[in-house]
This record gives sequence, structure tokens and C-alpha cells, in this order.
Amino acid sequence: MNRILKTTAIAAAVMSVAGVAQARDQIRIVGSSTVYPFASYVAEEFGATTDYPTPVIESTGSGGGLRLFCNGAGDDTPDITNASRRMKPSEFERCAENGVTDITEAFIGYDGIAFAQSNTNEPMDVTREQIFLALAAQVPQNGELVDNPYTRWSEIDASLPDREIAVYGPPTTSGTRDAFEELVMEAVSEDMEAYGGEGYTNIRADGAYIDAGENDNLIVQRLSENTNAFGIFGYSFLEENDDSLSGASIDGVEPTPEAIGSGEYPVSRSLFFYLKNQHGDDVPAMYEYANMFMSEQMVGELGYLKGIGLIPAPEEMREEARNAVESKERLELSDLQ
Repeated sequence: MNRILKTTAIAAAVMSVAGVAQARDQIRIVGSSTVYPFASYVAEEFGATTDYPTPVIESTGSGGGLRLFCNGAGDDTPDITNASRRMKPSEFERCAENGVTDITEAFIGYDGIAFAQSNTNEPMDVTREQIFLALAAQVPQNGELVDNPYTRWSEIDASLPDREIAVYGPPTTSGTRDAFEELVMEAVSEDMEAYGGEGYTNIRADGAYIDAGENDNLIVQRLSENTNAFGIFGYSFLEENDDSLSGASIDGVEPTPEAIGSGEYPVSRSLFFYLKNQHGDDVPAMYEYANMFMSEQMVGELGYLKGIGLIPAPEEMREEARNAVESKERLELSDLQ
């Protein structure tokens, strides 16, 4: 009898613990500072219009978010991570090694990387090569690579303003930094003989590039304090602050929603979030939130998120992405290679 009672007590305790896990209805989200404003908007709407509490969102950068997401499938790990670039194969493999084996990728739309300044300055048109020469740790001179000697923009090209090179930008954990290195640094250096046809992404560390952390709003604030400086951040932050900032044209193309959506603007990228399906049973709110995020009301041409800077994908792509989330489509390593 005692054994039966003891067994019953253990079973009740297990059920109680399971009940606590199943009762967790507050979603935990980490990741990209660029996706953060969009995710926050959806989270607030979700909290206001459903019986679930508003999700907790932490801006950790894309890389930092994916590290936390891939730490395991336990209840103490995030349910969702936002990313301003696609998950890397190495990150997918690390997830798998730690037991995160069922992931759904949600493509939400596009964003451009703005190269912006205080609008107290004259508008600036700059090429990716000029940005590269301003920020690369080593640059070609007389057939050799030397430590970057440029201190003023006018030293790179006389047509550029005679201003000190000072650029506030994201840290290495940021998806914006990853995309900038790929779309500007790597794209330019691959065509420069001095780098042997390989992409060079080392950014100088002598003070010309200032790591401003994961909060893009801090970069915006610093540009109002240092009107000679430039900042690198997502287009949505430029749109939110167009009363005080202006985005430079890059390779002759202005950062506009139309140019970013069409790919004409050369520094455009895709935005994502990733769902940990192994949390689906314990955190049922996760899928309701994801479906709201992917709805036309949010990511469509007339959606709320367009009003705060998201560039909607074409209708067919939106439908495909929505179906992937609704069906909990499982991401495979081959999808990322």
C-alpha cells in the first residue's frame, strides 16, 4: 500500500512539473536589434488582443540570439530568435549538437543597411569602395597592403567632404555587422587584386570605427551629438528618425523602400525569425504569435510593420513563407548551404 501511495505521489509530482511547463504561456524571444522593433510591435498587439501575456523580447544581436537559441531545448532557453541574416550552417549544426533538432524558419521581409548622418550636413553620395577604404584595417597602397592611413574622407577621394572618418556601427554579434561585412567589405575586396581575389572583412580598430553596441537607437543619438560622424544601422531606424538624419546614396542609389525591395539598393538583406518547435507543446502561444507576425495585417503591403520600416516581400513569397510557418516546416541543413 505504501509503495502504491509512493508511486502515486511520484506520478502526481511529475504531472505537476509537466503542468508547470505546459502552463508557460509567456513567450521568450531574443535576437536581432534590427528585427526588434517589428517583433516588439507584434508582441504588443499579441498581448493586447489575445489571452496570453505580452512576450518578453531581448535585443542580443543576431549572432548572440542564435547562440542562446542553440544552447539546447530546455525550458530555460528561448522559444524564438530574431535574425537580420539567415542562420549559418555552423549555427544549425551547433543547434543539432545541443538537441535543437526541429526548427522552422520564418522569412518576414526585407531591410536595407543605412549609412546615415545628421541632416545638418549636405547630402552625401558614396560608393561601397570608398566606404571599404575608410573602414578596412589594411588597404592597398603602391601594390602592398598597409595599415589604413586615412583619417579624413577627402583623403580617399577629393569629392568627399573634408571630415574626420568616424563611423558608429554594430558589434561582431550583430546581423547588421555580418551583412555589412558581406555586402560591402567582402563584395568590394573580392574584385581588388591586392587581396588575392578573396573577401577581406577586417574592420580597423584604431578609433575610426566605433563599436556602438546592439542598440541602434544609441547610434542615432550619437549622430545628433557628433554631426561629423556616420552611423550604420537598419533602414527602419533611418525612417523613424528622418527628421534628424539622412541616408547617404550608395553607388548612386538612395535608400528607399522601393530600391531596397527591388534589390537595386546594394546593401539590402532579408529578415527572419526562427521557431524552436520542441517548445511547441509547452509554449502553445508561440505558434499564435508566429501566425500573427506572418499575417498580411503585419507583413503585407498594407501591413502595420511597413509603417515602421519593414519592406514587404512580393505577395507570392509572403504566401510561401506564411505556409512554412503554419505547417511548422522543418528547416534542413541543405536549405542553408
